[in-house]
Amino acid sequence: MGARDRLIEELRAHAVIVGEVVLTSGQTAQYYVDAKRAILRPDGFRALGELVAERARARGATAVGGLTMGADAPACAALAGGVDVKAFFVRKESKQHGLQRRIEGPLLEPRDRCLIVEDVVTTGGSTIQAIEAVQEAGHEIVGVVAILDRLAGGAERIREAVAAPYEALTTIDDVYPDRPDRPA
Repeated sequence: MGARDRLIEELRAHAVIVGEVVLTSGQTAQYYVDAKRAILRPDGFRALGELVAERARARGATAVGGLTMGADAPACAALAGGVDVKAFFVRKESKQHGLQRRIEGPLLEPRDRCLIVEDVVTTGGSTIQAIEAVQEAGHEIVGVVAILDRLAGGAERIREAVAAPYEALTTIDDVYPDRPDRPA
């Protein structure tokens, strides 16, 4: 079984929670996808590492990261997948103490090529925050990778926000094909 199929299997088994929830976007949904429940297990993490490392290599990325918490596991998985990159995390706001950084991790150099990663994309808001922070810091974005796209308009918003390619490793159609809100 390939890494993508293993990731889908892990997401199906551990990440889909059926029941009404309020999403980060404020929207109400009849199910929730908590990708961390799947990717912070050995099989899910290994599959994710292989997939993100492959995308980072293909894009010539030298750094992988995004908005903390959604990017933490996929950025670390890229390192575990063996790609030679720096992992970084973008805070929602700069720290008010210490080094007062918004982008944490190894210092990004002007020549670094950043791959933005996210666990679940719904509206794309968190991903766009990361894109804007990385661009404001003067870094090039070579791609955006989501673990799962809920197919709720986020991909389109992300594509409008950055010229780099956007790719979802899986979609809600792959992971929860029988969901009640699936278009006919």
